[in-house]
Amino acid sequence: MSLAYGKNRNVALPPNVNRILLVKNLPFKITSEEMYDLFGKYGAIRQIRMGSEQKTRGTAFVVYEDIYDAKEACDHLQGFNVMGRYLVVLYFQPHHRSKKPDLPKEEERVEQLRRQFQSMGNDEYELD
Repeated sequence: MSLAYGKNRNVALPPNVNRILLVKNLPFKITSEEMYDLFGKYGAIRQIRMGSEQKTRGTAFVVYEDIYDAKEACDHLQGFNVMGRYLVVLYFQPHHRSKKPDLPKEEERVEQLRRQFQSMGNDEYELD
C-alpha cells in the first residue's frame, strides 16, 4: 500500500477516478516486466493487460489494488516519456465507450419519426 496520500486517504475522490487505468501510446517493444516496474512504483498492481493485436498494440490496462495508488500513478505518469513516447494515462470508464452510430438504423429512425410527425397533421412544419 502506497503512502502517497498519507493522512488524506479519507479525501473524497472525483467520480471518474477508479482502480483501472487505460494507458495509450506505449512503445510496441515495452515488456510486461517493464510495465510492472514502471507502474509498480505507485502501489500494488492486481493485473496488467497489454494489447497484442493490431488495433490494440501500444495500449494497456493497469489494475491497482487501491484506488489511491491508481490516482497517484495517473497523476505522475501522464505525459511521462518512455522509450521516446509520451504516455497517455486515463481512468478507464466502461460506460463511456465510444459507440459508432449505426447510420442506416438512425436514418430509418428519423424517417419513422418524420412519418409519425406528419401523420399527426403537422404537415405545415418543415423538418429539414
